[in-house]
Amino acid sequence: MTDVTINTGGSVICLVSGAGAPMRFHAVWLRDNAWDGETRSPGNGQRLITINSLPADVRIASASISGGKLSVTFAPENKTADYDLGWLARHAYDRPARSVRGWTPDSIETWDKGLTPKLPRAAFNEVKTRPGALRDWLAGVARYGVGVLTGGPVKPEALLEVAALFGYVRETNYGRYFEVRTEVNPTNLAYTGLGLQAHTDNPYRDPVPTLQILYCLENSAEGGENMVVDGFAAALRLKAENPAWFDVLTKYCANFEYAGEKGVRLTSRRPMIELAPDGELIAVRFNNRSTAAITDVPFEDMATYYAAYRRLAQIIDDETMEVTFKLSPGECFIVDNTRVMHARKGYSGAGSRWLQGCYADKDGLLSKLASLEAETLEAAQ
Repeated sequence: MTDVTINTGGSVICLVSGAGAPMRFHAVWLRDNAWDGETRSPGNGQRLITINSLPADVRIASASISGGKLSVTFAPENKTADYDLGWLARHAYDRPARSVRGWTPDSIETWDKGLTPKLPRAAFNEVKTRPGALRDWLAGVARYGVGVLTGGPVKPEALLEVAALFGYVRETNYGRYFEVRTEVNPTNLAYTGLGLQAHTDNPYRDPVPTLQILYCLENSAEGGENMVVDGFAAALRLKAENPAWFDVLTKYCANFEYAGEKGVRLTSRRPMIELAPDGELIAVRFNNRSTAAITDVPFEDMATYYAAYRRLAQIIDDETMEVTFKLSPGECFIVDNTRVMHARKGYSGAGSRWLQGCYADKDGLLSKLASLEAETLEAAQ
């Protein structure tokens, strides 16, 4: 049987369940998260109050549980709000603070070469016409940070149709999209036949584009296979080998810059391995071509920093970390540009290789996925 008790001051309540551990909630948290029509908009769920609207001395006058709901009356407002016990359990915060640096949520799965047979793949027409197929493919991209689409139209700008499946193109100085093929006097090494080390794109932007799509239109050249590497897996491998090296790459910022065309000078200052304040691994920025002089590392730590930088690069270059594939015309792949690095093997002048690329943002993909999952859940009820 679930029961509720109130502490003497009324500032914290304790929900006690015979099936689980006690959950404590502060009065101010419960009041701020009330879902009544005066507190939240019935249409979109947004708050209609500000934190300053709440009494500074808000406390719980009474509380009871019935029918799977907690009913709380707050003083001094004399306001009563009801809370679903399942919702409270999902949003409980009564747990020890994390002490691990470099953790990932259960929704993320890191990988190495072994991902090859499990690489999220789907047919373009399937994801375009069947919401369930789109949901499953987006779920794979969200989990692994990469996905491939096959059987798409072989026509310029088809990649814009891919972006429209879940969100919007993020336009940059390269335009709404850009061409990836050999050029004479290129403004970027991506436009040559040289091989490229695995890297994240545009680390010199703030904020960085969080998704990249590369769409194949021609690929008859010898070589030019695409490769992807999980930056989270590389960072965690570095941590397992040498925690001090992992820490130094999270502690200090690197500098990134791009000034390859007239009127453009892009710079950013971010760590190569970025952690949230609670230690969650949230981003990797790795791009040797765009790394500027590193100046934010103290003299006494610079040698350690470069040793860590070198080892991270060696891990990224390790063939056991990479998944390799060659796109055919009408195929494309998408990567989470805050996590997954992409690379290209060199290719010869014989034949032709033409890809188009664009950027998008991960919030659109995650929003589309969440809405499709909600629709699936509602249909099952």
